[in-house]
Amino acid sequence: MVKFGLELVPQTPINKIVELSITAEKGGLDTVWITDHFYNRNTYITLTAIALKTEKIQLGPGVTNPYVVNPVWTASAIASLDEVSGGRAILGIGAGDRVTLEKLSIPQKSPLSAMKESVETIKKLLAGETVTLEGKFLKVKDVGLAFKPGRVVPIYIGAQGPKMLKLASRIGDGILINASNPKDFEYAFSIIREAAEGKLEKLDVVAYTCFSVAEDREKAKKKALPIVAFIVAGSPEKVLERHGIDKDKAGKIREALGKGDFKTAFGNITDDMVEAFSIYGTPEDCIKAIKKLLEKGVTHVVFGSPLGAKKKEALKLICEHVVPAFK
Repeated sequence: MVKFGLELVPQTPINKIVELSITAEKGGLDTVWITDHFYNRNTYITLTAIALKTEKIQLGPGVTNPYVVNPVWTASAIASLDEVSGGRAILGIGAGDRVTLEKLSIPQKSPLSAMKESVETIKKLLAGETVTLEGKFLKVKDVGLAFKPGRVVPIYIGAQGPKMLKLASRIGDGILINASNPKDFEYAFSIIREAAEGKLEKLDVVAYTCFSVAEDREKAKKKALPIVAFIVAGSPEKVLERHGIDKDKAGKIREALGKGDFKTAFGNITDDMVEAFSIYGTPEDCIKAIKKLLEKGVTHVVFGSPLGAKKKEALKLICEHVVPAFK
């Protein structure tokens, strides 16, 4: 059976994030993912607050990275969250956002090695082992946790490019793919099926979507535009080509965003771009779009930003109309 999750950005007070998470749990969602950026409220404090007010829903960072946060620290944090939540923690980890890393003067060196060494180290630490590693990215000597973790939590790896998709298929329990369109999953599965080496049935392949639902289709579409603009600006040329998006138009949007000229950036978003990089519309529209993803092999759909014109109303539509269509 398909799983459903909710992505929340801790820009707003933590008590509001907790309220939305409680609604998600009551509404039948399976997971809640809290984004991890230095400029928002702390991810693990937010997750702990959610854990203390919920009972069933799985929860974790979506996603952290090994550049800003040392993987050894992450192992301790996720084990602690698992203890507090009664065994409900999940870990989303990726290679980081280059723009954010640049702000911190952190070079995004050797992303494949960074992910491989980090995931392997976290798994060993969660299994109660002591780790010594002289890696390309990570160097640790006789490192272990001073407490016994309850278990090795499921690790989901953020991936889009072919090499990271291969790695995630081999060492991850799940793959978080930032995409909303069947074409992207057609491409991803052409790599995952071969790389998974017999573990495809156990692999949780997650569509981490840009999602916007409302009773009024145009309102939902309008709310998705800013998120789509940033997706277009950050998409590699091959991804733009896959969706027939003019790279010059994408360049203009990227340039406008860089200058803080949001009016120009958002004004250059075309219908093709919104279709390529988001799921939007009425609950019925969204149900149809999700079915197309499931046909490609997706096993878990995360409702990501912006959710809709108003978050509470959008989550109500998700819980009362969208999720029940699949359960």
